[in-house]
Amino acid sequence: MTDRAMQEPTLLLLTALADEPRHGYAIAREVEAISSGRVKLRTGTLYGALERLLQQGLIEVHSEEVVDSRLRRTYTLTSPGRTALAVEAERIAATAREATRRLGAGKAATA
Repeated sequence: MTDRAMQEPTLLLLTALADEPRHGYAIAREVEAISSGRVKLRTGTLYGALERLLQQGLIEVHSEEVVDSRLRRTYTLTSPGRTALAVEAERIAATAREATRRLGAGKAATA
């Protein structure tokens, strides 16, 4: 990963895999739940992102099984993926703390 902020879909995908391995459809539903319905990943977008994250080493295939004559892959975070997510979560939290601090300071200044 780079020092740039993660794009929201990447953040949501990694977050969806943080607690347990999931297959594509379950990941899409989890992303929708995490974002309170704001983000709905289309199939092409989802699998393109999963392929990119596989190539970057942030996720890996946990298992494969045939369901209804189709291969179903279950994905999980790798150690570097877990680290990248933790770093991004802390970056976001630090920004939120600073925003909250400044809002509180601005409120006191206008009182």
